Amino acid sequence: MPRIAIKICGLSTPETLDAALKAGASHVGFVHFAKSPRHVVPDRLAQLAARVPAHVMKVAVVVNPDDALIERLAEGGSIDALQLHGAEPPVRLAAIRARFPGLAVWKAVPVKVAGDIHAAGLYHDLADLILFDAKTPDNADLPGGMGLRFDWNLLGGYRASGPWGLSGGLDPDNVRDAIRIAHAPLVDVSSGVESAPGIKDVDKIAAFCKAVKSS
Repeated sequence: MPRIAIKICGLSTPETLDAALKAGASHVGFVHFAKSPRHVVPDRLAQLAARVPAHVMKVAVVVNPDDALIERLAEGGSIDALQLHGAEPPVRLAAIRARFPGLAVWKAVPVKVAGDIHAAGLYHDLADLILFDAKTPDNADLPGGMGLRFDWNLLGGYRASGPWGLSGGLDPDNVRDAIRIAHAPLVDVSSGVESAPGIKDVDKIAAFCKAVKSS
C-alpha cells in the first residue's frame, strides 16, 4: 500500500514545526488569514519555512488572495504550494497558475452532502490537489480549522482524476477510521492536534503521525 501523505497544518512556532518534521509529516501548512488563530505574517512564514527540509512540501493556506499577497508569500521559494481555502472560482485558479507557474495550486472544497464531492470536478483540470474539507456554517468567520467533519462515506466510491486529500475533524483517535473509509491518499490535520485553538500539541502531532503510519 502506498505511503499515506501527512499534512500538519496551522503551524506557527519553531518547536511545533520541528515536532511535525520529526514525526514524519510529508507536508507542513502555514495559515495566512487574519481571522484565524493560526495566522502567521509573511515574514514569520518565511522564517518557519526556512527550517523545512527540501523533501517536505511547504504549503501556504490563504483565503481569496490577490496576486500581491501570493507574490510576497512565494518570495525566495518560501512555499511550494498555495492552498486556496476561499470562494476562488476556476477562472481564478487558472490565472494563478499562469502568473505563478512554479507554484503548486491546491483547492479546498467544502463538503456537507454528496453533491459537494461532485462539484470538485470544476477544479480537476486546474488544481494540483483537491482537499475535501468539512463545510463550515454560513455565518462562520473561518472557512476551515474548526474541528468539523463530514460523512467520510461520501468519499468511499470517489474516483479521483488527480491527487486529493481529506481534512476536517481529523485527530489521532479517528484518522485510521477516516483512511479506511475514505481511502484518502493524504490526510490534513490542524485543530485535531491542538490543546487550544491555534496552540499545537507536540504529543498529539506525534500520535497523529504514528496512527497514520500504522494504517
